[in-house]
Amino acid sequence: MKVGVVGGGAWGTALAQVAAQGGETLLWSREPEVAESIAATHENRLFLPGVPLSERIRPTTDLADLAQCDLWLLVTPAQHMRAVLEAAPPCAAALVLCSKGIEERSGLLLHAVARQACAEAEVMVLSGPTFAHEVAAGLPTALTLAADDEEDAEPVRARLARPEFRIYLSDDVAGAEVGGAVKNVLAIACGVVEGRGLGQNARAALIARGFAEMTRFGLARGARPETLAGLSGLGDLVLTCSSTSSRNYSLGKGLGQGRPAAELMADRRTVAEGAFTAPVLRRLAEEEGIDMPIVAAVDDMLAGRARVDEVLERLLSRPHRPERA
Repeated sequence: MKVGVVGGGAWGTALAQVAAQGGETLLWSREPEVAESIAATHENRLFLPGVPLSERIRPTTDLADLAQCDLWLLVTPAQHMRAVLEAAPPCAAALVLCSKGIEERSGLLLHAVARQACAEAEVMVLSGPTFAHEVAAGLPTALTLAADDEEDAEPVRARLARPEFRIYLSDDVAGAEVGGAVKNVLAIACGVVEGRGLGQNARAALIARGFAEMTRFGLARGARPETLAGLSGLGDLVLTCSSTSSRNYSLGKGLGQGRPAAELMADRRTVAEGAFTAPVLRRLAEEEGIDMPIVAAVDDMLAGRARVDEVLERLLSRPHRPERA
């Protein structure tokens, strides 16, 4: 099974490093300098500097080359995935979605977007607590691979899994996606707590109450509670809410320190997906009557409708209620 990785950022490069252990792996990048760097030095100096890459990774900037591959790992930014799929060769390969987010204009989870763009393709989701530099370095990692039928996912697991890259199967595709999308927004909130110096107690409380919001939204999307409490939900939430290696957490930390969102976003070559997910997630929650105050607070801060102190006062003055709510 020949693997093509669609997206030459840090996470795409790390996944190509994993896949290359099982054979030649194609890595498509939109940026010519990424392909040139990997071809010349076996290093992605732009997005994953300092990590020696396998000689089995073959870089390209031509989407037509994907036609050679039996399996595509899609690692494009969530808001660009539809356009990339529509520009790619016909989808004869299985698609494994490795990005996290909700399409802003449609409000669709990414597996639904992929099925619209490639109606004949088999679609799966790979998600979990993963920092790209650790995966590329071969440090232990565990993820969820979700497909409508777990038997269809088994050959993909067999091709990608390694002792240090453990893959657990699930048939809860929506659950695996919801966790990855919502945690990005909550990570921004946790970064604000860090940037504002509110302490570890506050961060732990925010993670717990944020997980409650994730669960409410996920259940409304047909997700199962055990998926949301697993690697792709709670596991990913804990990781991204605890380290500046998370782009979303770093963005929130800057907000907490008083820097404008526009300035923080302009500085970023890589994408903090939570900034794009927050407004659409809030819209969907309000349309469906799902209580997500932390998500709403993040959206207000990013849009400049409220300052950090105003948002904190609003959250802290909410009525007391039973924890189960």
